[in-house]
Amino acid sequence: MKIVVLVKEVPDTYGDRKLNLETGLAERGASDRVLDEIGERALEVALKYADANAGTEVQVVSMASEDAAATIRKGLAMGAATALQVVDPALAGADLGVTARVLAAAVQRAGFDLVITGNLSTDGSGGVLPAMLAEHLGVPQATALSAVTIADGSVSGTRASDAGAAQVTAPLPAVISITEALPDARFPNFKGIMAAKKKPFETVSLADLGVDIDPASAPQSILTTVSEKPPRGAGVKITDEGDAGEKLAAFLIENRLA
Repeated sequence: MKIVVLVKEVPDTYGDRKLNLETGLAERGASDRVLDEIGERALEVALKYADANAGTEVQVVSMASEDAAATIRKGLAMGAATALQVVDPALAGADLGVTARVLAAAVQRAGFDLVITGNLSTDGSGGVLPAMLAEHLGVPQATALSAVTIADGSVSGTRASDAGAAQVTAPLPAVISITEALPDARFPNFKGIMAAKKKPFETVSLADLGVDIDPASAPQSILTTVSEKPPRGAGVKITDEGDAGEKLAAFLIENRLA
């Protein structure tokens, strides 16, 4: 079985996150850049299956700038056999539609029985990429899974909802996405880090994938304006002089909170 796991380099969750007010893009250098945790959890699902099933190949696929290679290589150190990275200047600021098209082409190039992704990245938080990817690939999808079981010819899992939990199953090939309910990822050990340096790491461009993202042929989202979040106000302090309840009610009504 061939399992492809989508991973992404993101700004450190615990660091500063800033937007460039001229381009509207995230300032990637404003904080440390790390492998997205939800992608690591997706990789752990694949590696756990591979550990128990000989002959399973796990490949990580990512779309990122060239300097993200060191971060993506962590997936190899964790245990993935190969990596494929899409690097192209034209992808700077790519929206979800473009990203889905490019990643679908990359996955097709890699070849797959199962694609595993996180339900949403910590930087974009779009949450729709797995479904878009499945549409481009023409395969079933099972998204937002809190438990996963991979078998010969199918994948199943649990999807939580406000009304309870649903058991879903899809035949392979398929795309699934997982939530943070899945276990934490393993840490790369020294042996894995050293082995990662010799594992196949392919870098491809849009031309290699045969993808054209010219806006004339593929309309994209257009950013019209961007601004900094306004500073938080001091708030309103209500002193109880026998009429605090009335003042509180008036404040809630005035701010449309009641």
